[in-house]
Amino acid sequence: MALLVALLTLSVAATAMLAYQAQDAARSHRATAERALRDYATFTALEFAVNAKEGIWNAMYARLYRPTDLGGAPTSMYRVPPSLDSIPAGARQCEHAGSDTIPFYFRLDLDTHTIPVSRGCATPETRAWLRDTVPAYTQQYAKADWELGHIVSTVAGTPRVAAFVFRRDANGVPVRVYGFSQPYAPFAGHVFDEIYRYYPLLPPALVGEIPTDSMLSVVVRDLEGHTLYASAAQYPATYTGHQEMEKFGRFEVTVALRPSLADRLVIGGLPRSRLPLLLALALVSVGLVITALHQLRREYELARLRADFISGISHELRTPLAQVRMFAETLLLGRVRSDTERRRSLEIIDQEARRLTHLVENVLQFSRAERRLSRLSPEPTELAGQLREAIEAFAPIAQARRVEVRAELEEGIIANVDRGALRQTLVNLLDNAVKYGPPGQTVRVALSLGGSRARIAVDDEGPGIPDDKRARIWEPFFRLDRDASSAVAGSGIGLSVVAELVALHGGRVWVETAPLPGGGARFVVELPAARCVPGELHQGAPDDNAGAADAGTTGAPGEAAREPSKSREVPL
Repeated sequence: MALLVALLTLSVAATAMLAYQAQDAARSHRATAERALRDYATFTALEFAVNAKEGIWNAMYARLYRPTDLGGAPTSMYRVPPSLDSIPAGARQCEHAGSDTIPFYFRLDLDTHTIPVSRGCATPETRAWLRDTVPAYTQQYAKADWELGHIVSTVAGTPRVAAFVFRRDANGVPVRVYGFSQPYAPFAGHVFDEIYRYYPLLPPALVGEIPTDSMLSVVVRDLEGHTLYASAAQYPATYTGHQEMEKFGRFEVTVALRPSLADRLVIGGLPRSRLPLLLALALVSVGLVITALHQLRREYELARLRADFISGISHELRTPLAQVRMFAETLLLGRVRSDTERRRSLEIIDQEARRLTHLVENVLQFSRAERRLSRLSPEPTELAGQLREAIEAFAPIAQARRVEVRAELEEGIIANVDRGALRQTLVNLLDNAVKYGPPGQTVRVALSLGGSRARIAVDDEGPGIPDDKRARIWEPFFRLDRDASSAVAGSGIGLSVVAELVALHGGRVWVETAPLPGGGARFVVELPAARCVPGELHQGAPDDNAGAADAGTTGAPGEAAREPSKSREVPL
């Protein structure tokens, strides 16, 4: 038993270790796959940032330069508006905010730090910003051979961009700046949107022709946290990548992959969690071990109960067999001294033979019940007569213990029962009452009708059954502790046979406290589909002893018979 328990415990530990390793491997595999997805998102953010840098540069260039002259080389002529130099100084200026989507074109003279010519509208803060920052930028890069410059800064809480070209004198010194300024978000927003819509940001070999807005979402923010662009489709930040771009004001691109895209980007798909399966396997393993331990314990208990049963049944068989053999030898050897002793010896042999028959019938019935082979042959039977016959058959066993059995049987009650099973049920209850009750007690058997159910009650004057044991006494081999440790022999199957036979009749049986001054136990059997027929004689009584049978006693043959369907109480 200890070895089996140790092996089962070891198997549970091994299962738990294997489950942990499998879960750890699955977790590592999933972490690797998720890291690959975040790498994809970071690569996409880098691709977006690189394309955005080129797109913003091209957008600035397109607003400040003509593409080409007809048939000639590129020129540095200011493009929009072409006649900005011809506007008189101080003309077409406005101080109100204007629209965020319309560029503010300007000419700034570097010697005076003034904006004499402009088109569009700008706030005073924007004009002051241009007058202060553009000349400083120009002086910083005056010696560089640059013609295009840009500045990105926050003006009055709004990120703005300014792009401009230099006009130099004969010595190459910048003297004038032409450019435009606009809030950064509307200027770069259309660049970001075009990249999001039309640029292949993920490898086409993996995603095919799936639209970008069905695969990922993009958010662009400057370093101060202002949102410059956000795609219309936004996905959870499960697999995200970030890329910071140093040029054009230093903005950060955040890309979030759509979670359902993981199966396309990861070979074999994103590993599913195996935790539910592993937990189920672990629970099954633990359940099997617990079941095995329970079965081992049950097997051990059954083995012990069977050993007790064999010991008890052997003792119960040996005692009557010894009595039969002893008195049979006495008769065979002619050692009796009178007819009275001969008759007494025959009575003892008959009594012990009845006890042996009762024990054998119980064992056979128990064996049939264990193999589900019990079969009944019910037929309409007058119960009082059958119970009376069973009591008369049990009388010799009761007399050996100086026990008086008194019957109060209501006549005329008819029920569909198997007569042999009914007799065995009552004999088992009487044997239980006689065996565990005190010598010289009075056992009472009552039969009554309640509605459509016949009720048989057997009362004894014994110690009774504890409340917490009343449900278990019907189990095979079960005996109360006080009985198991006493000298009273018992097989432990009598009451289980009673429960089996009553259940086959569709009835029920229980035990309660007997309504006697000294207490005791009352065993009650209820049989269904019973009825009372007045004037009906009990079946199975010998015709030549009708008077004695009707009287219901073995000790008063001359007592007058009572009317049928009346209850009677007679000593047996």
